[in-house]
Amino acid sequence: MNRNLTSVLRLSLNHQRFVAIPVLFVMAVMIILSGAASAAAATTTTTASLDLNVKSAILMDSATGQVLYENNSDEALPPASMTKMMTEYLVFKAIQDGKLSWDQTITVQENASLQIGSRGFLAEGDKHTVEELYKAMAIGSANDATVQLAESVAGSEEAFAKLMNDTAAQLGMTKTHFINSTGLDRADMPEAYRPTSIEGETVMSARDSAILAYHILKDYPEFLEYSKIQSFKFRERDKDEVVNYNWMLESNKNVTNFKKFAYPGVDGLKTGHTTNAGNCFTGTALQNGTRLIAVVMGVPGGMNDGKRFLETAKLFDYGFNQFEKKTILDAKATVPEHETLKVKKGASKKVEVVTATDITILVPKGSEVTPTVTEVTPVSDPLVAPVKSGDKVGTVTYTYKDPATQDDKTVTVDLVAADDVKKAGWFKLLLRAIGDFFSSLFNGIVDLF
Repeated sequence: MNRNLTSVLRLSLNHQRFVAIPVLFVMAVMIILSGAASAAAATTTTTASLDLNVKSAILMDSATGQVLYENNSDEALPPASMTKMMTEYLVFKAIQDGKLSWDQTITVQENASLQIGSRGFLAEGDKHTVEELYKAMAIGSANDATVQLAESVAGSEEAFAKLMNDTAAQLGMTKTHFINSTGLDRADMPEAYRPTSIEGETVMSARDSAILAYHILKDYPEFLEYSKIQSFKFRERDKDEVVNYNWMLESNKNVTNFKKFAYPGVDGLKTGHTTNAGNCFTGTALQNGTRLIAVVMGVPGGMNDGKRFLETAKLFDYGFNQFEKKTILDAKATVPEHETLKVKKGASKKVEVVTATDITILVPKGSEVTPTVTEVTPVSDPLVAPVKSGDKVGTVTYTYKDPATQDDKTVTVDLVAADDVKKAGWFKLLLRAIGDFFSSLFNGIVDLF
């Protein structure tokens, strides 16, 4: 660029008649290129400025599943105890389905009593309620309580792991494989209870972890009543309370050891740590009506240095500070060129239709997103009277460019009737049929000429 500029200037000195035009032209081009380079640098900085020290990460809107940030989010990595989120999900489902109840007493079996790592030191034959075991799992990440709950749901931990894998497939978790309920490496499981019909080790991608968290929050939001508990006493005779491994809980803001990690709005979800996995965390925070899900995996350092929470805070800062909710399509909006749909056998031949819901997404502050109509599909063409106001009469599909990822997005919204269309009486239908007959007959005669 400098060599070209020098050549042009030298040329302009030798040909003074043409000095103004080439010099001004080159300067203008340089300014434009410089501006473009600055814009590109700004775009790069927006992503790179997070400066995450992780193997993978993702930031998601819990309301829509919209991804706001991702870094190597599809690599399958050891999730350690984040695995327990699937156990937590399936226990809630078992309770919903009537297979378990919170106050049901469970007798601890051998497999649970042999677990290592984080645990509640359960002995074979101990009796605890499902809720007590669930708290030990959700708050203290207790491997023994987790295994006992898994066996109570499916009969054996291996059968439960198969259920976990089936559920992962149903939820769209494509980079996940479970071998147990806890996230322990195979070698750390009690030898007699290692799975024989499931190979490999447990792995999960950051995206899949966020998807799982999304479904926990959507299907069983009451889970947060457990994940936000700071500490609890598992047994009355226990000297110490079980302390929540999630140091980011907002409620820790006044706790001396944890207040540097406490983050506004954090009330879940699950930590994880093993030698192979490093430090992992799937967190969620609610601020001003917006709930985000953040996942970090493979954070280096010790289990007790809290670095995973500092990395997660960078994600939350980015999401809450850089994005805002924006409604890009209002509810009860008309669709241009599709304001009405045809109706037969009705007092009217058409009905006005509007969108049933809005489309609201998170966008970078100050940006605009305009959806484009790609398809309108009525439930029948024409509709058949009677039609009541609020009845679903079709769908409309929009496309738009995701402002965070620049991916093309498609969303389908129901169309509903804005008015009633009563069924016409027999006499009116008869007159309409006669009119239609003569109209078609006249048109046929005109076509002859």
